[in-house]
Amino acid sequence: MDFLIILLLALIIDLILGDPPTRFHPVGWMGKLISLLESIAPRKGRVAPFLYGAIAVLLSTGTFTAPTYFLLQYLDEVSRIAHIVIGALLLKSVFSVKGLYCSASQVKMQLESNNLKEARTRMPALVSRNPEELDESLIVAATIESVAESTSDSYVAPLFWFLIFGVPGAIAYRMVNTFDSMIGYRGKYEYIGKFAARLDDILNLIPARLTGLMIVIAAFLTRKNGASSWQIMMRDHSQTQSPNAGWPMSAAAGALKVQLEKVGYYKLGSVRNTLSPQTIKSMLLIMCLVVAIWSLLCLSIEGVKFALAS
Repeated sequence: MDFLIILLLALIIDLILGDPPTRFHPVGWMGKLISLLESIAPRKGRVAPFLYGAIAVLLSTGTFTAPTYFLLQYLDEVSRIAHIVIGALLLKSVFSVKGLYCSASQVKMQLESNNLKEARTRMPALVSRNPEELDESLIVAATIESVAESTSDSYVAPLFWFLIFGVPGAIAYRMVNTFDSMIGYRGKYEYIGKFAARLDDILNLIPARLTGLMIVIAAFLTRKNGASSWQIMMRDHSQTQSPNAGWPMSAAAGALKVQLEKVGYYKLGSVRNTLSPQTIKSMLLIMCLVVAIWSLLCLSIEGVKFALAS
């Protein structure tokens, strides 16, 4: 029963309060630890950086996950209320629906005001690409891509692992995902971040596909093009370097009947509708519906688990 209440309370906290300041945010602490470990990582060769990166991921994940597990075990014995409240706060720290919605909405509002410069300044909160190279249509595309992918990475996936391993499982996932987002890409992090990138791929394998499917369902429910969403997802999901990101992004492209492009890397979907601030609004509606569907599924699963255990 506590798992069910923790999940419900975490959702309420996120929707009402959003994220705490970075200095009080566990993910901010994760980022600082990763930055420290990256700064002292070996650079020469392949084997040493790879082994260092693998050990860093495993030890760092244990550093956050083990205290979470033992703290919640202790609180469960001394105070049920404290166990639920702390568990909910910790679970909420690994996802951010309100933050994602607000970031995308700010970009939309700046574009509606024809303030392209200000819209570009908002982009680092959503994507890592250089905003100065983006025109309005590419800003809209990048925002939609970020909302689609982040719905998977930052909401569906952490709750998926929560359902299996509880709050410690969600914390472990967020640590690996943060590692991947910071150093799990090619270039100077080629070997240091390879283990984190591959482990993140594995952890997101099922959540990404679930998110794509829920975007298709949301497209039908919002009277967008559900059939196109399914068709484009099945056709274009393999166009991205990531084995997972293409699923929700291509499903979104099909649902909105637009083409999403990261110049020099991929094109998802077909050009039918023009990319505009209104397209971002439509994507946010789909995101909210996916969040609602997944939240109800998670609450139902926890409810069934409680009923079977009673």
